[in-house]
Amino acid sequence: MLMTYFFLSIFPVSSAQDRIEQSSGEMTESEGAQVILMCNYTTTNPYLFWYKQLPNRSPTFIQNQYTTEPDFKKRFSATLDSTSRTFPLTIKNLRVSDSAVYYCALSEYELYKI
Repeated sequence: MLMTYFFLSIFPVSSAQDRIEQSSGEMTESEGAQVILMCNYTTTNPYLFWYKQLPNRSPTFIQNQYTTEPDFKKRFSATLDSTSRTFPLTIKNLRVSDSAVYYCALSEYELYKI
């Protein structure tokens, strides 16, 4: 079974030096496969986040560099690499329900989930 993943480019800018870039386009991958979504950043204080958005729904928090939402812990992971300035999201064992728009986001401030 083939699944389609849609990805949107986002270029939020909080200052002249703070920026993230995400690959744009559409990916198609087989169920059970693994996919890596890239997020490159240019900032001195990276507070980065990944979100998943289903059609006609609000974005859902997946993870930041400190914590992962429990519903995503088994198959989703992202590790901040300060050397390459990347925060790639890996999704293992793809399911049809993973079809969505995925956003990499940058905040100027460290945010904590309460």
